[in-house]
Amino acid sequence: MKETVPSLRAAITLRRILTLWIMSVLLLLGTLLPSGVHAAEGGSTAMQEQDCTINSQTRKHYVNVAVATLWTQPGLARKLDQSSLSTPVDMEQWTADMNTADKRRWLTGKTETQALYGQEVRLLQVKGDWAYVAVVGQSTPKSKYGYPGWLPKAQILTTTTGAAYSECPTAIVKDNKAQLYGEDRQSKLLTLSFNTRLPVTSTVSGWVQVHTPDNQSAWLKSSTVDVYKQLSNIPAPTGADLIRTGKQFLGLPYLWAGISAYGFDCSGFTSTIYGFHGISLPRDASAQIKEGTAVSWSQLQPGDLMFFAHDNGKGSVHHVSMYIGNGQMMHSPKAGKTVEIISINTPAYKTEFAGARRYIQ
Repeated sequence: MKETVPSLRAAITLRRILTLWIMSVLLLLGTLLPSGVHAAEGGSTAMQEQDCTINSQTRKHYVNVAVATLWTQPGLARKLDQSSLSTPVDMEQWTADMNTADKRRWLTGKTETQALYGQEVRLLQVKGDWAYVAVVGQSTPKSKYGYPGWLPKAQILTTTTGAAYSECPTAIVKDNKAQLYGEDRQSKLLTLSFNTRLPVTSTVSGWVQVHTPDNQSAWLKSSTVDVYKQLSNIPAPTGADLIRTGKQFLGLPYLWAGISAYGFDCSGFTSTIYGFHGISLPRDASAQIKEGTAVSWSQLQPGDLMFFAHDNGKGSVHHVSMYIGNGQMMHSPKAGKTVEIISINTPAYKTEFAGARRYIQ
């Protein structure tokens, strides 16, 4: 009993020393951590907040569905097209319902292009439940504002928050499709297409938090996206990079006006592949052929685009493909076909060759 008190005092003293030491270490770590880093849920991982918002009250318009399809005019859609006109859309159902070449070919001349979730559009006109917009970033001689067309008014949102996040890093979907999750990182909100772009507000191990058009926060698995502080930081692609990305979509059925992982038309395929790698091409083949550097048949290199025209290559351009080397090209040909690789000597195409263009060094 005589030694109990001294031992207890020694233990208390040791505990105080340890406590002070731990507190000193924690305070030191706090000074070393960059601002904006804090413990995430459960304290097991760290979250990096992005303080990137700017003071902006600019009203802009953004697509609020996974994929919005633009039409030449309101009221053309068939009953089977309704799943593409709803909010949210059901692209899986729509493309599945178009189960014949004729059903897909019917869209020719009736749809113009598509726009992806979070993409900015310029509002040009409103007519009842429809809006006439131009897709910002889709270059075309048709409009100085972007590629124009009609879509259901409910598929766009008007907000000032998009402009406020314009200086944030950008997450670009690199998988064919990526799941967008709610705040709990468990509830599924939308299935996003390849090349969908959203501003990043924070990151946590394995996850990227993004700002959505409806002024909410959502999450993407970091494995499904590339994140760039600035879009100018996207690495310049090689021909092999372009080809590798294009091959992700081999077997995907052709879709007139398509620019998403649910289906491409020929120029939607090439402009999307190049766009993902930071090179902006016009939306249509007839305009793409006017960009870049002319390349002859004998000078073709992987990544070059090949163009085809009526009247044995002397008329109007109607098709584009990507040269992939070894006398082969990759393209999304027409309704009833899929993204495929064929010989550049295929007679139906060789006789209509109208030239090639190069857009990379």
